[in-house]
Parts: sequence; C-alpha cells; structure tokens
Amino acid sequence: MKFTVVHYGDPILRQRGARVDTVDEALRGTIAGMFDTMYEAHGIGLAAQQVGLALQLAVIDVRGVKDRPSQLWISGQPADVDAFMPLVLINPVIRPVGDPVGGPEGCLSFPEIYGEVCRPAEVEVQALNDRNETFEFKAGGLLARAIQHEVDHLNGVLFIDRMDSKNRTEVKGEVESLQAETKKRLRRR
Repeated sequence: MKFTVVHYGDPILRQRGARVDTVDEALRGTIAGMFDTMYEAHGIGLAAQQVGLALQLAVIDVRGVKDRPSQLWISGQPADVDAFMPLVLINPVIRPVGDPVGGPEGCLSFPEIYGEVCRPAEVEVQALNDRNETFEFKAGGLLARAIQHEVDHLNGVLFIDRMDSKNRTEVKGEVESLQAETKKRLRRR
C-alpha cells in the first residue's frame, strides 16, 4: 500500500500525533506503505502526518547517502549505521546533545524547497520498533538531523519553523505558493 504525500497547507501537518498503543499487523502494513512511499519519493525520512495520519510514527533510511555522513552509537559503542537501517520510530522521545550546527534540509511535504536549518549535532533516542520492543541509541550527522526533522513532524513542527528569518525569507514565495495550491486542492475535494 502506497500513500500520497501530504503537502504544506494541509492542516494535518500541524497536528501532534497520537501515541501508538498497539503495534499490530495493521500498523505494520502502514509502516510498509510509508517505506514504499518514502522510497518512491527518494526521501530519507517520512512521518505519519506526511501521509495523512496523526500518529507518533516515523520511518527513516539514510543508507546510500554518502556526501552527508551519519554516526550511530548503541550502548555507548560505535555501530554500523547501514546495518541499523531501515529505522522505525514509534512514540519516539529524543534528547538533543551538543551544539547546534547548520545544514541543508528539504522535506517531501515541501517539494523542491530547501533551506538551512540549525539543529543539535547529535541526539539520544528512545522509541519502540515495529516488533513492539523499546530500543535506545545515539545518532550524529545526517541521521541525527533526519530524526529531529521527523520527530518535529510528529509534534506539528515543520522545518520552515526552524529556519532563521533570513532563510525563511528566501523561501517565502515558494512556501506561500505551495500553501495556496494545497488549500485550493483541498477545497476541490
């Protein structure tokens, strides 16, 4: 099952996701559909809100991205990022670590719109996986950025909200156009 990616202007992107209480076959089907949708769109992360579901659920896969490295630590020990992918985060709780660093970001809900966003360089994560098991790890680099981006989505926060005023001004016209187009499409439904 594939989903349609929701674009900026759809109110669901501003909704905080409900906590997931049951990891069952229906949820696993949703997760598989989210991965299919993300891969088809050539993304590295996708939150449930981006496919019209207000849930605390995100999927991430940074394999193949070589120009922006990722780091991973499990129980304080360095681990192989690729072996840890694809990543399912259910009800994630994150704790940013380290000084903020700037980096380019895009979003499947904002096609072809990119901007510089400052985020902490590393993040500690606790979440459930698709087998209903709690797991913890620490991430750095692109993986940390992707996790923070997706967890923001789960709380109704968008990457444009994290841009400084200069970067937000640079993309303002494109963002307003996308929002107007999305709202027009929603009114036609």
